[in-house]
Amino acid sequence: MKTIAAILVETGQPLEIDDLEIPKLQPGQALVEIHCSGVCHTQLLEAKGLRGEDKFLPHCLGHEGSGVVKEIGAGVTKVKPEQKVILSWIKGSGINVLGTQYEWRGRKVNAGSITTFSRYAVISENRLTPLPDGIDMAQAALLGCAIPTGVGSVWNTAGARPGHSFVIFGVGGVGLSAVAGAVLAGCCPVIAVDLNDDRLELARQLGATHTVNPKAGDAVQQIFKLCPGGVDIALEATGRPAVMKQAVACVRSQGGVAVIIGNSPEGEMIALDPKQLNQGKQIRGTWGGDNVPDRDFPRYCELLKAGKLNVKPIVSTPFPLEKVNEALASLEHGTVGRPIIGMI
Repeated sequence: MKTIAAILVETGQPLEIDDLEIPKLQPGQALVEIHCSGVCHTQLLEAKGLRGEDKFLPHCLGHEGSGVVKEIGAGVTKVKPEQKVILSWIKGSGINVLGTQYEWRGRKVNAGSITTFSRYAVISENRLTPLPDGIDMAQAALLGCAIPTGVGSVWNTAGARPGHSFVIFGVGGVGLSAVAGAVLAGCCPVIAVDLNDDRLELARQLGATHTVNPKAGDAVQQIFKLCPGGVDIALEATGRPAVMKQAVACVRSQGGVAVIIGNSPEGEMIALDPKQLNQGKQIRGTWGGDNVPDRDFPRYCELLKAGKLNVKPIVSTPFPLEKVNEALASLEHGTVGRPIIGMI
């Protein structure tokens, strides 16, 4: 059996679209028919060769999606054939299989425990979570990364509570999800910072009370005008060290929390004035919003179904897989909230 897939053959070059031969399932794996895949900044960094030496070329990409299980390998009990699922890079319960290899023109193509830029994909059991009926498959794809990382960073990592003042730097897919999570948590004000006015408009649609474009002046100063003394919580989702410093600078002394989400290109560093920490500010990292998929993903699903977690403005009109390079470009240039690749 074959599948069409997007293959990273050489960093810095467009992904190649071609057929791959699907291998026999190993114990702990499932074959999933992908319906929709999100496109994350991580894939952009990988494709451009900005995550350091890539020892696995050629390989498949993609780490968030939605689909339907078609076949399961020995030992798989978490999902069953014809069941809808969320595909996520965040490990849940189940067997952990490190990866697989597809056949392509007499070569091996590597794939990790999860890849989603293909019509069919072999996925490790612990990267799958059952998806209830009643959720749009394009929105469901965001449950693999954007929603849990954004919302989870607000709820789990930062511990947002009603009345907390909140700012998010960078409102792509993860940042916009963070806005939705902050609104649902009862934060006020909810401030969105971005250089792209179209994305700031999406943030307002999701409930942001204020927006800041650094083109109009220093972002930190604008935030202090809105929240004298600084905000309770600042999230950074740009991957730029200079912006990470701004996130720390704008939180209040004695307990303000700055959460760093963004992935920076290999080799970039952040330098901070220690006085920021002497003031009692906190810097926290996050691993995908510190989610436990078996606990948190069902909660996000219920909130989506109830219309309480609003992510509709985030989802782009799906790109066909053949236009995956256009989807990556749209992410790089900020023309959409979260690019979605539609397989069906």
